[in-house]
Amino acid sequence: MVWDPGLYEKYAGPRMRPGLDLIARIVPPELRRIYDLGCGPGRLTACLAERWTQAHITGVDSSSEMLAKAREDYPALSWVKGEIADWSPDEPPDLIFSNAALHWLGDHARLFPRLLGALAPGGVLAVQMPRNFDAPSHTLIADVIRERDLSRALPIRGAPVAHPETYYDILAPHAASLEIWESTYLQTLEGEDPVLEFVRATALRPVIEALAGEERDTFIGDYRERLRVAYPRRTDGVTLFPFRRLFIVAIAME
Repeated sequence: MVWDPGLYEKYAGPRMRPGLDLIARIVPPELRRIYDLGCGPGRLTACLAERWTQAHITGVDSSSEMLAKAREDYPALSWVKGEIADWSPDEPPDLIFSNAALHWLGDHARLFPRLLGALAPGGVLAVQMPRNFDAPSHTLIADVIRERDLSRALPIRGAPVAHPETYYDILAPHAASLEIWESTYLQTLEGEDPVLEFVRATALRPVIEALAGEERDTFIGDYRERLRVAYPRRTDGVTLFPFRRLFIVAIAME
């Protein structure tokens, strides 16, 4: 997919908050080598650099557009284009960090142990993924696809993130310690159709790229009207958008 850094950062505050909360739960005071997988425009990568000032930090992303923005804003950091599914470090890092990226990949039963196994002994795997795929923001996309008979052009993807217990079963046999939790953020969005604008940068990207012209405009218009009912704008001008996220902090065995 082609990513739009400007659109993605329109709601940079709500998007960054879970990543900042994840960083705050990473205990080791000294880390030498850090990778940020799915770094996007690099804001959280820069936050990692601010906390671990002596570490060599590399942001990895598959989007040339996102990496161009990261290089422009944070030229002192290292940026690498690559697919996370095929990624492996040159040498074992002390921290693999990934915020809102791994849900785009499948086969988590293999992916997560592989990432944990790539760490140096005692290293940290810190991951945040959205787990709100049963929310109207996502189910309404599937509803419109079905009703408009677009499933050939837009296959409906099942929920890509499993229950927390599943990740415990996947990682516990390989981890020295494991912490998994969920948080629901009551995001307060402003502006016209803010939920549409929020998901336009992420979950709606496959629709935008698969459709064109009047068909795409009609789809988005239908989806917009349904979102307005599901997430009404309040009298104070704010639209409330609850968003559940899953967090994992796993420590590699010594």
